[in-house]
Amino acid sequence: MEKFPVIDLEPYLELERSGNGNSDEMKRLCMEVSRTLKETGALLVKDPRCSAQDNDRFLDMMENYFQQPPDFKRLQERPLLHYQVGVTPEGVEVPRSLVDAEMQEKLKAMPSEYQPSTPTGPDPKWRYMWRIGPRPSNTSFKELNAEPVIPQGFPEWKDTMDSWGLKMISAVNVVAEMAAIGFGLPKDAFTSLMNQGPHLLAPTGSDLHHYGKEGTVFAGYHYDLNFLTIHGRSRFPGLNIWLRNGEKVEVKVPIGCLLIQTGKQIEWLTAGECIAGMHEVVVTKRTLEAIRLASEQSRSLWRVSSTLFAHVASDAVLKPLGHFSNSALASTYPLMCAGEFVEKELAVINLKGNSPP
Repeated sequence: MEKFPVIDLEPYLELERSGNGNSDEMKRLCMEVSRTLKETGALLVKDPRCSAQDNDRFLDMMENYFQQPPDFKRLQERPLLHYQVGVTPEGVEVPRSLVDAEMQEKLKAMPSEYQPSTPTGPDPKWRYMWRIGPRPSNTSFKELNAEPVIPQGFPEWKDTMDSWGLKMISAVNVVAEMAAIGFGLPKDAFTSLMNQGPHLLAPTGSDLHHYGKEGTVFAGYHYDLNFLTIHGRSRFPGLNIWLRNGEKVEVKVPIGCLLIQTGKQIEWLTAGECIAGMHEVVVTKRTLEAIRLASEQSRSLWRVSSTLFAHVASDAVLKPLGHFSNSALASTYPLMCAGEFVEKELAVINLKGNSPP
């Protein structure tokens, strides 16, 4: 994506190791992160701890899982836990643009060239939810901090999921520190709230063999309810994002890089200085070309997203932090428990019910 500079996290990590955390160079790097998140809602980063080989290992296993029969995958379904662990079948997640009247009004006002694709119903994608990092021993939101589900026949599952997830959450933590410094907050302003949060490694699986028609909407126009979302590079294009100025951009993540997007929780904590980034996943002409190449090479036609949702801890309080509490918009982001916020948001997209539709 030409609009986004790739921010290498290695200089920040090196400055931290050398004890130069207060240097002008450190401040410059952090200001670039906060500015980019504010202006675009997205960020491309390169983390030396997250390699392309790590991402490929993860994608290989998830392709193998998603191509298993539906009856097998449904054994890992946990609707009573709001699908916050295990598998979410296709046809369960409802695009926010279909149910949010305020959002629908905003879409009507968009220029035609920036309009999102119109979904016809629930998303035809599968998703797997896997907890990353330690959970709190005492919490008022046990259903948001449940034990993980491991499918039979995948002995490498836990190691692969934990390894890739922990590497990505480490990248998010660095970006969160850099953003805090860039916004003039204490370095740990965000990461302290993320401690023992219900972080989710949540790859999606979209069957391009059955749904590989141009214009098919796998994930309708929406924002993420969490703090920051991080994506590894997918083997199939199709992710579109919207910048703060309303411009629609097709994502092209360079090999070895990661894409980070702002979620609703960072919008809350910054009183709208950052806003939750909107995005969709659609079959495009570039997707069709990737399908053709994969078919010629006898590769999997499941489009796997390498996605992790980084959250504020369930029992922590969401409210504008530091100087953001003096913002003219602060009153529109009232104090709220993070777990209650998540449950409210899940109800909108149909993940709070007891059974899929």
